[in-house]
Amino acid sequence: MALRITLKPHEKMILGGAVITNGNGFRCNLIIENKVPILREKDILSESEANSLCRQLYFVIQLMYIDEENLDAHQKNYWKLVKDLVKAVPSSMIFIDQISEEIVSGRYYQALKLAQKLIDYEQEVISRVQ
Repeated sequence: MALRITLKPHEKMILGGAVITNGNGFRCNLIIENKVPILREKDILSESEANSLCRQLYFVIQLMYIDEENLDAHQKNYWKLVKDLVKAVPSSMIFIDQISEEIVSGRYYQALKLAQKLIDYEQEVISRVQ
């Protein structure tokens, strides 16, 4: 079954590792007919935006999803970050368990969605401390 994506004017997305930008002033419809990593602009985190442990974790999962050639290195980084995060915030373990289950199963997009919830939780914890 094909996936239909509509890009707004100047909206970007990652499609199979390539950055695609709708350059015109109109909406653009794309039909994706095979299985390929896809990330819309709203779901892409740049390396400079990965400024906390949870955001770094999200960024590494994003790399696992779109950069299969370096999967081993990204997975090693993931497990190092998990260790650091659980040590710093033990209550994050409930999220880490779910995310890690998706990663071990090779479901990186689902892991990204869960990692976004972890980032939201991180913000909640920080706001309580302040």
